[in-house]
Amino acid sequence: MREDVEALDIRDVTANWVNAEVLARQIDERIKALADLSDTPLFFGRLDYLHAPGADRAEGAEGERFYIGRRHVHDADGDPMVIDWRAPVSQPFYRASKKDPMDVALRRRFGYTGGDLTAYEDEHLSDPAEAATTSKLLQQEIERPRVGPMRDIVATIQPEQDEIVRSDLSGSLCVQGGPGTGKTAVGLHRVAYLLYAHRERLSRTGTLVIGPNRSFLHYIEQVLPALGELEVKQATVDDLVAHVEVRGTDEAAAAVVKGDARMAEVLRRAVRSHVTLPTEPVMVVRGSRRWRVPAYELEDIVKELLDRDIRYGAARDALPQRIAHAVLVQMERSGEAPDDRVQDAVARNTAVKAAVKAIWPPVDPAKLVLRLLTDADFLAEHAQDVLTDDEQKTILWAKPARSVRTAKWSAADAVLIDEATDLVQRTHSLGHVVLDEAQDLSPMQYRAVGRRCTTGSATVLGDLAQGTTPWATRSWQEALAHLGKAEAHIEELTAGFRVPTDVITYASRLLPHIAPGLTPVASVRENPGFFDVRPVEDDTQVIAACEELLRNEGSVGLIAADARVPALAEALTEAGIGYLAPGEETTYETRLTLVPASLAKGLEYDYVVLDEPRAVVDGEPDERTGLRRLYVALTRAVSGLIVTHAAPLPPQLT
Repeated sequence: MREDVEALDIRDVTANWVNAEVLARQIDERIKALADLSDTPLFFGRLDYLHAPGADRAEGAEGERFYIGRRHVHDADGDPMVIDWRAPVSQPFYRASKKDPMDVALRRRFGYTGGDLTAYEDEHLSDPAEAATTSKLLQQEIERPRVGPMRDIVATIQPEQDEIVRSDLSGSLCVQGGPGTGKTAVGLHRVAYLLYAHRERLSRTGTLVIGPNRSFLHYIEQVLPALGELEVKQATVDDLVAHVEVRGTDEAAAAVVKGDARMAEVLRRAVRSHVTLPTEPVMVVRGSRRWRVPAYELEDIVKELLDRDIRYGAARDALPQRIAHAVLVQMERSGEAPDDRVQDAVARNTAVKAAVKAIWPPVDPAKLVLRLLTDADFLAEHAQDVLTDDEQKTILWAKPARSVRTAKWSAADAVLIDEATDLVQRTHSLGHVVLDEAQDLSPMQYRAVGRRCTTGSATVLGDLAQGTTPWATRSWQEALAHLGKAEAHIEELTAGFRVPTDVITYASRLLPHIAPGLTPVASVRENPGFFDVRPVEDDTQVIAACEELLRNEGSVGLIAADARVPALAEALTEAGIGYLAPGEETTYETRLTLVPASLAKGLEYDYVVLDEPRAVVDGEPDERTGLRRLYVALTRAVSGLIVTHAAPLPPQLT
């Protein structure tokens, strides 16, 4: 298939060089999408239907056989050899069961080792004599050691996950999922499915995956290309709002206030405060005639634009046209017959432009936010009855900056600037946005993401128990309201496929303290995994635990409180053990990653050494946030976990 595309000759089919460039780019993208992946087989399953799908199920009607794979594959004649997993005919591979065979006689799963076919397993779903069993190949694939970036789960999607993946594009969806439930993979596969089912629409409107940090995005970046999807952009929230360079940080209390949804009203008031009601008429001179628009008429025009509550910039663009229209009305009354060209000329008249500048001056969003954060009187005027006096003092800068360029903006400040920018000029909306690890976003960050999908839909992924910021989400209903998707459907994934039973049971001791009422994850893995809690006396014993786990196949993560990372890095170097930073791709030579607890979210390792749980908790502004950070760190292991501690364990774990 790739060679056929490479052999295409477009010299005689393009009308001009522009068409040729566009077509050549499309061909290049198609070639990239058809790239061979050495360890990724083209098919992983087979369905034998009792009857041909869509055909009359009369007696004697012949069935049909389909191989299921990551992408569509056809032979030299164009006949399908492998059916894309997203096609409707492939759906029974994920959802058919003994209770509901969905007209499937046989489902076959194929097992692979390094890209080589090594096993297969059959289920005769329509045979009443065969009992339902747990797929051994499915379990082996779920528990298979991983080295390198996150891989797709296309061969192991479970029925409840498939329902989420194939949900309609028109509706927004929120997925609450504990550690190891596969919510991130489900979100990425949903993107791949939507691009398959609505390719033309989404190719015009665009799709975006938003992750918590660059390490996380690097970890997941190969999933969609492995499924043949290359057009999906990935970004962090900080990337979306990068109007200024972020060089500063906020105290937790200030960040909480800046991230509060009430700041949107403060900014709205501040932007609109630039409008001044006119007190002088506008005199337009055209040739020998003068046309006067009185102040009261100008005031009516300005008030009407304010009442419409449209974007500040759009209203400012409309104002000269409204003034020009008032002049044209006078011209028509005097017997003239002006047209649109005359109105445009009047709108560009010097007197009109001067009036617009005085009444509705341009607003620089960054300068506006800078003034709010440095001018106590300006902030008090627009935060009256919105923020308390103490909250206003909390967000005011102790040391005012001279300009936008020299200001030490924080991440929360950048979000405020993005809100102000949208008040001035509408933000471009995409067709679909996937927001992962959403529980850590502030209300203002939700608003920033929501602006990117006002005319599209969203898939929100997260776990309330893993919220590790002081402003972490309290409930999904509240978060979805800030996102502008209050009507979104909420699904909960509670079956754990990644985290071993003993590990998730131990970590779940924290749930009553960090997320009361949340359903604990129930591991469905047959392998209970390796788990041990070890008192240690020094760092050499922590390194010894890493060496012990490195004797196993797969990746190893050493997770520690951020403040402990330099000491552990030095100890690893002294022991001659190579290690990577989060986001760097593991290899068979270097399989250990040293992970600060603040960057552990969303990452997975076959084996984990968790250093000093007490230090992880103490490294956060408050105990609840610290316990949530610890919950995240405890649940990064796929096959085994060793907890090492010199200090006493947090009482919530004992």
